[in-house]
Amino acid sequence: MNFEEFQNQSRLYVIGALDPEELEEFERARKKFGKKAEKCITECYGLHEAFALSLRPAKASAAIKERLMSMVRARKEA
Repeated sequence: MNFEEFQNQSRLYVIGALDPEELEEFERARKKFGKKAEKCITECYGLHEAFALSLRPAKASAAIKERLMSMVRARKEA
């Protein structure tokens, strides 16, 4: 595996998308590339976290809210 392939695999490694065989090969390349590899992985983790934080939570639909409120009212009455 060359370093460009390692960089591409790093993105998949960070999200846990490598199969066991790919993971073994990735770990060998990680040792081979040393500090350069660790820097790449750290950058991928940073991008992954930044992306996750940038996502907005999905808005609940009016029907879901109404159903929840109905359940709350039913509990209060019981």
